[in-house]
Amino acid sequence: QQLESFEVFNIGTGKVFSVLEVIHSFEKENKITVPHKIGPRRPGDVVKVWADTSKVENVLGWKAKRGLDEMMRDAWNWQLKLNQNA
Repeated sequence: QQLESFEVFNIGTGKVFSVLEVIHSFEKENKITVPHKIGPRRPGDVVKVWADTSKVENVLGWKAKRGLDEMMRDAWNWQLKLNQNA
């Protein structure tokens, strides 16, 4: 069966977080260290990127309920459960 139409939605909080903010949140929430090294920007690196969530809010009435810390905790717990079931 062929799809006749589809829509694409950006899903996210609509808030901007730096990579370093995400790392620090993940480390704090999960009490583990994420090895990382800060180096110079590489050719082609994007300066900023974020999702415009207005379409998903307007069309589906969906809005993120959790903040960064909760997302980092939940992501790690999900990964741990996957590893247990492997």
